[in-house]
Amino acid sequence: MAVKDYIRERFFPHIWCPGCGHGTIMGSMIRAIENLGIEKNNIVVVSGIGCSSRICGYLDFHTLHTIHGRALAFATGVKLSRPELTVIVPMGDGDAFAIGGNHLIHAARRNIDVTAIIMNNNIYGMTGGQYSPSTGYGDFATTAPYGNIDQPFDVVKLALGAGASFVARTTTYHVTSMIKILEKAIAHKGFSVVDILSQCPTYFGRKNKFASPVDMLKYYKSQTTPIGSEAKEKNPDLIERGIFAQEERSEYCVEYDKIIEKASQER
Repeated sequence: MAVKDYIRERFFPHIWCPGCGHGTIMGSMIRAIENLGIEKNNIVVVSGIGCSSRICGYLDFHTLHTIHGRALAFATGVKLSRPELTVIVPMGDGDAFAIGGNHLIHAARRNIDVTAIIMNNNIYGMTGGQYSPSTGYGDFATTAPYGNIDQPFDVVKLALGAGASFVARTTTYHVTSMIKILEKAIAHKGFSVVDILSQCPTYFGRKNKFASPVDMLKYYKSQTTPIGSEAKEKNPDLIERGIFAQEERSEYCVEYDKIIEKASQER
Protein backbone atom coordinates (compact mmCIF):
# COMPACT_ATOMS: atom_id res chain seq x y z
CA MET A 1 0.00 0.00 0.00
CA ALA A 2 1.07 3.60 -0.59
CA VAL A 3 1.15 6.31 2.08
CA LYS A 4 -1.97 7.89 0.57
CA ASP A 5 -3.89 4.67 1.28
CA TYR A 6 -3.58 5.44 4.99
CA ILE A 7 -4.89 9.00 4.89
CA ARG A 8 -8.26 10.66 4.41
CA GLU A 9 -7.51 12.75 1.36
CA ARG A 10 -10.82 14.60 1.62
CA PHE A 11 -9.43 16.46 4.66
CA PHE A 12 -6.37 17.70 2.79
CA PRO A 13 -4.62 20.07 2.52
CA HIS A 14 -3.92 19.81 6.24
CA ILE A 15 -3.97 22.81 8.57
CA TRP A 16 -0.48 22.36 10.03
CA CYS A 17 1.75 25.37 9.44
CA PRO A 18 4.45 25.21 6.75
CA GLY A 19 7.55 23.66 8.31
CA CYS A 20 5.71 22.00 11.21
CA GLY A 21 7.24 18.68 12.22
CA HIS A 22 3.93 16.95 12.87
CA GLY A 23 3.47 15.91 9.24
CA THR A 24 6.86 14.18 9.38
CA ILE A 25 5.71 12.27 12.46
CA MET A 26 2.48 11.24 10.74
CA GLY A 27 4.40 10.01 7.71
CA SER A 28 6.80 8.03 9.90
CA MET A 29 3.93 6.52 11.86
CA ILE A 30 2.25 5.40 8.62
CA ARG A 31 5.47 3.81 7.39
CA ALA A 32 5.98 2.01 10.72
CA ILE A 33 2.46 0.57 10.55
CA GLU A 34 2.99 -0.44 6.92
CA ASN A 35 6.27 -2.18 7.83
CA LEU A 36 4.54 -4.05 10.67
CA GLY A 37 1.80 -5.24 8.33
CA ILE A 38 -1.07 -4.33 10.66
CA GLU A 39 -4.48 -4.20 9.01
CA LYS A 40 -6.04 -0.74 9.05
CA ASN A 41 -9.23 -2.15 10.54
CA ASN A 42 -7.29 -3.40 13.57
CA ILE A 43 -5.90 0.01 14.54
CA VAL A 44 -7.49 2.68 16.72
CA VAL A 45 -5.90 6.15 16.89
CA VAL A 46 -7.00 8.30 19.83
CA SER A 47 -6.13 11.99 20.20
CA GLY A 48 -7.02 14.86 22.50
CA ILE A 49 -6.89 18.55 21.61
CA GLY A 50 -4.08 20.54 20.01
CA CYS A 51 -2.06 20.82 16.82
CA SER A 52 -0.93 17.21 17.29
CA SER A 53 -4.48 15.98 17.68
CA ARG A 54 -5.41 16.99 14.14
CA ILE A 55 -3.59 13.82 13.09
CA CYS A 56 -6.68 11.86 14.11
CA GLY A 57 -8.73 13.38 11.30
CA TYR A 58 -6.09 12.75 8.66
CA LEU A 59 -5.48 9.05 9.29
CA ASP A 60 -7.77 6.45 7.75
CA PHE A 61 -8.04 4.17 10.78
CA HIS A 62 -10.66 3.88 13.49
CA THR A 63 -10.19 7.22 15.24
CA LEU A 64 -11.39 9.04 18.35
CA HIS A 65 -10.87 12.81 18.60
CA THR A 66 -11.51 13.33 22.31
CA ILE A 67 -11.13 16.12 24.88
CA HIS A 68 -8.03 17.94 26.09
CA GLY A 69 -5.72 15.78 28.17
CA ARG A 70 -8.04 12.75 28.26
CA ALA A 71 -6.87 10.80 25.21
CA LEU A 72 -5.21 8.11 27.34
CA ALA A 73 -8.36 7.70 29.44
CA PHE A 74 -10.39 7.03 26.28
CA ALA A 75 -7.63 4.77 24.92
CA THR A 76 -7.63 2.74 28.13
CA GLY A 77 -11.35 2.13 27.73
CA VAL A 78 -10.92 1.07 24.10
CA LYS A 79 -8.07 -1.30 24.94
CA LEU A 80 -9.90 -2.92 27.86
CA SER A 81 -13.01 -3.50 25.78
CA ARG A 82 -11.16 -4.65 22.63
CA PRO A 83 -7.69 -5.83 23.72
CA GLU A 84 -7.01 -7.40 20.33
CA LEU A 85 -6.85 -3.96 18.70
CA THR A 86 -3.67 -1.89 18.30
CA VAL A 87 -4.23 1.42 20.11
CA ILE A 88 -2.02 4.43 19.30
CA VAL A 89 -2.30 7.79 21.05
CA PRO A 90 -0.55 10.79 19.43
CA MET A 91 -0.48 13.75 21.84
CA GLY A 92 1.15 17.14 22.20
CA ASP A 93 3.35 18.02 25.16
CA GLY A 94 0.55 19.94 26.90
CA ASP A 95 -2.04 17.28 26.16
CA ALA A 96 0.28 14.55 27.42
CA PHE A 97 1.81 15.88 30.61
CA ALA A 98 0.06 19.11 31.60
CA ILE A 99 -3.68 18.49 31.85
CA GLY A 100 -3.11 14.87 30.81
CA GLY A 101 -0.12 14.19 33.04
CA ASN A 102 -2.04 12.14 35.58
CA HIS A 103 -3.39 9.85 32.88
CA LEU A 104 0.11 9.40 31.47
CA ILE A 105 1.69 8.27 34.72
CA HIS A 106 -1.14 5.88 35.58
CA ALA A 107 -1.20 4.35 32.10
CA ALA A 108 2.53 3.79 32.53
CA ARG A 109 2.03 2.37 36.03
CA ARG A 110 -0.58 -0.09 34.76
CA ASN A 111 1.52 -1.07 31.74
CA ILE A 112 -1.50 -1.19 29.45
CA ASP A 113 -0.71 -2.09 25.84
CA VAL A 114 -1.05 1.38 24.33
CA THR A 115 1.52 3.41 22.38
CA ALA A 116 1.76 7.07 23.44
CA ILE A 117 3.47 9.24 20.83
CA ILE A 118 4.42 12.63 22.29
CA MET A 119 4.62 15.15 19.44
CA ASN A 120 6.78 17.45 21.53
CA ASN A 121 7.23 20.97 20.14
CA ASN A 122 7.91 22.70 23.50
CA ILE A 123 4.97 25.07 23.12
CA TYR A 124 1.17 25.32 23.06
CA GLY A 125 0.90 25.80 19.31
CA MET A 126 -2.84 25.74 18.68
CA THR A 127 -3.93 28.18 21.37
CA GLY A 128 -1.43 30.98 20.81
CA GLY A 129 2.12 30.01 21.72
CA GLN A 130 1.95 29.82 25.51
CA TYR A 131 4.78 28.01 27.29
CA SER A 132 4.19 24.32 28.04
CA PRO A 133 5.61 21.81 30.56
CA SER A 134 8.41 21.04 28.10
CA THR A 135 9.40 24.64 27.31
CA GLY A 136 13.01 25.04 28.40
CA TYR A 137 14.23 27.32 31.16
CA GLY A 138 14.91 30.74 29.62
CA ASP A 139 13.01 29.99 26.41
CA PHE A 140 10.48 32.54 25.18
CA ALA A 141 6.75 32.18 24.59
CA THR A 142 3.77 34.51 24.32
CA THR A 143 3.20 33.98 28.05
CA ALA A 144 6.92 34.17 28.83
CA PRO A 145 8.07 37.35 27.03
CA TYR A 146 11.06 37.69 29.37
CA GLY A 147 11.95 34.01 29.39
CA ASN A 148 10.42 30.95 31.01
CA ILE A 149 11.39 30.43 34.67
CA ASP A 150 9.91 26.93 35.00
CA GLN A 151 12.10 23.86 34.65
CA PRO A 152 10.86 21.54 31.87
CA PHE A 153 9.74 17.97 32.32
CA ASP A 154 12.13 15.34 31.04
CA VAL A 155 9.55 13.08 29.39
CA VAL A 156 11.89 10.10 29.33
CA LYS A 157 12.65 10.29 33.06
CA LEU A 158 8.97 10.87 33.83
CA ALA A 159 7.90 7.81 31.83
CA LEU A 160 10.64 5.62 33.30
CA GLY A 161 9.79 6.71 36.84
CA ALA A 162 6.10 5.99 36.28
CA GLY A 163 6.83 2.46 35.07
CA ALA A 164 6.47 2.52 31.27
CA SER A 165 8.00 -0.67 29.88
CA PHE A 166 9.08 0.92 26.57
CA VAL A 167 10.54 4.43 26.52
CA ALA A 168 12.29 6.16 23.63
CA ARG A 169 13.18 9.56 22.25
CA THR A 170 13.85 10.73 18.71
CA THR A 171 13.43 13.86 16.58
CA THR A 172 11.88 14.89 13.28
CA TYR A 173 15.39 15.22 11.86
CA HIS A 174 16.15 11.54 12.49
CA VAL A 175 13.35 10.12 10.34
CA THR A 176 14.88 6.71 9.60
CA SER A 177 15.46 5.92 13.27
CA MET A 178 12.05 7.39 14.13
CA ILE A 179 10.33 4.83 11.91
CA LYS A 180 12.30 1.97 13.47
CA ILE A 181 11.58 3.19 17.00
CA LEU A 182 7.86 3.54 16.24
CA GLU A 183 7.81 0.00 14.84
CA LYS A 184 9.27 -1.34 18.08
CA ALA A 185 7.00 0.80 20.25
CA ILE A 186 3.81 -0.26 18.46
CA ALA A 187 4.82 -3.94 18.47
CA HIS A 188 5.74 -3.84 22.17
CA LYS A 189 3.25 -5.56 24.50
CA GLY A 190 2.95 -2.97 27.24
CA PHE A 191 2.81 0.79 27.66
CA SER A 192 5.11 2.55 25.20
CA VAL A 193 6.15 6.20 25.31
CA VAL A 194 7.96 7.77 22.36
CA ASP A 195 9.04 11.38 22.88
CA ILE A 196 9.51 12.99 19.46
CA LEU A 197 11.03 16.47 19.33
CA SER A 198 9.04 18.29 16.64
CA GLN A 199 9.67 21.82 15.37
CA CYS A 200 7.06 24.59 15.70
CA PRO A 201 8.41 27.41 13.50
CA THR A 202 5.30 29.57 13.89
CA TYR A 203 5.46 30.11 17.65
CA PHE A 204 8.50 28.50 19.27
CA GLY A 205 10.76 29.22 16.31
CA ARG A 206 9.82 32.89 15.95
CA LYS A 207 9.96 33.59 19.67
CA ASN A 208 13.34 31.89 20.07
CA LYS A 209 15.11 33.36 17.03
CA PHE A 210 15.18 30.37 14.74
CA ALA A 211 15.23 31.82 11.24
CA SER A 212 13.49 28.85 9.60
CA PRO A 213 12.24 25.28 10.17
CA VAL A 214 15.52 24.10 8.64
CA ASP A 215 17.42 25.83 11.44
CA MET A 216 15.27 24.01 13.97
CA LEU A 217 16.04 20.68 12.31
CA LYS A 218 19.75 21.52 12.33
CA TYR A 219 19.38 22.18 16.06
CA TYR A 220 17.97 18.68 16.57
CA LYS A 221 20.92 17.32 14.62
CA SER A 222 23.59 19.20 16.55
CA GLN A 223 22.05 19.18 20.03
CA THR A 224 21.09 15.51 20.30
CA THR A 225 23.22 12.41 20.48
CA PRO A 226 22.71 8.63 20.73
CA ILE A 227 22.41 7.17 24.23
CA GLY A 228 25.79 6.66 25.90
CA SER A 229 27.85 8.44 23.26
CA GLU A 230 31.22 10.03 23.94
CA ALA A 231 29.73 13.33 22.83
CA LYS A 232 27.38 13.25 25.83
CA GLU A 233 30.33 12.77 28.17
CA LYS A 234 32.03 15.81 26.68
CA ASN A 235 28.86 17.92 26.57
CA PRO A 236 26.29 16.96 29.26
CA ASP A 237 23.78 19.45 27.78
CA LEU A 238 23.24 17.29 24.71
CA ILE A 239 19.84 15.54 24.58
CA GLU A 240 20.09 11.76 24.35
CA ARG A 241 17.98 9.87 21.83
CA GLY A 242 17.30 6.19 21.33
CA ILE A 243 15.54 3.45 23.29
CA PHE A 244 15.89 3.89 27.05
CA ALA A 245 13.75 0.94 28.18
CA GLN A 246 12.34 -2.14 26.49
CA GLU A 247 11.18 -4.59 29.13
CA GLU A 248 8.88 -7.60 29.02
CA ARG A 249 6.40 -7.17 31.84
CA SER A 250 2.89 -8.40 32.59
CA GLU A 251 0.37 -6.33 30.62
CA TYR A 252 -2.74 -4.80 32.21
CA CYS A 253 -5.41 -6.39 30.01
CA VAL A 254 -3.87 -9.82 30.62
CA GLU A 255 -3.98 -9.21 34.38
CA TYR A 256 -7.57 -7.98 34.10
CA ASP A 257 -8.59 -11.18 32.30
CA LYS A 258 -7.10 -13.19 35.17
CA ILE A 259 -9.34 -11.33 37.62
CA ILE A 260 -12.40 -12.01 35.45
CA GLU A 261 -11.50 -15.71 35.37
CA LYS A 262 -11.10 -15.84 39.15
CA ALA A 263 -14.41 -14.06 39.68
CA SER A 264 -16.15 -16.47 37.27
CA GLN A 265 -14.82 -19.51 39.11
CA GLU A 266 -16.12 -18.29 42.46
CA ARG A 267 -19.72 -17.97 41.27
